[in-house]
Amino acid sequence: MLRTVRPTKQELAACQGRTVDDLLPTDLRLLFVGINPGLWTAAVNAHFARPGNRFWPALHRAGITSRLVDASLGLPDPDRDELIAAGIGISNIVPIATARADELTTAQLREGGLALRTLVAEHRPTVVAVLGVTAFRQAFARRDLAIGHCEEDFEGAQLWVLPNPSGLNAHETVDSLAGWYRRAAQAAGVTLADVPAQPIPGS
Repeated sequence: MLRTVRPTKQELAACQGRTVDDLLPTDLRLLFVGINPGLWTAAVNAHFARPGNRFWPALHRAGITSRLVDASLGLPDPDRDELIAAGIGISNIVPIATARADELTTAQLREGGLALRTLVAEHRPTVVAVLGVTAFRQAFARRDLAIGHCEEDFEGAQLWVLPNPSGLNAHETVDSLAGWYRRAAQAAGVTLADVPAQPIPGS
């Protein structure tokens, strides 16, 4: 059930350490993986829910969703149903909520990485798109990996390590994020809206 008002500061503070439900369709094609939930996301139980996060605008700009999703009070059922029908899932490396991702320890990221491998092996998505290259490097001790499609697979899935959509990531825009996310969706066989592909920096 969706909230009717935005969470208060007190409610947000109380969400430290909470978890958020994964979105895992039966026919999972593309799994987006965040670093960990923020407090706003935990308060409304919807991924990337904090106003200012560019995940949902980038998905819409990429043609992955038919409309701009507003998850700030929770993920509306029609949008959830559209994602499930398209085979799009969302999870996190670390399941517990913090105010900032940099509050996580290396041990938490490493443990989350192992759990992510188990989840991917069980649900068998076509593509895993991890949104945060620095966190991925820490979780898997792979400082050599760069942003983009990785040649190696990840528990049988194609691995894409892509930019984080947080507003704190000043190196990316909605357009540049959309370009990357569209590429990953195309690789996963997700049906996309007929919109021009966005440019990818450095391509």
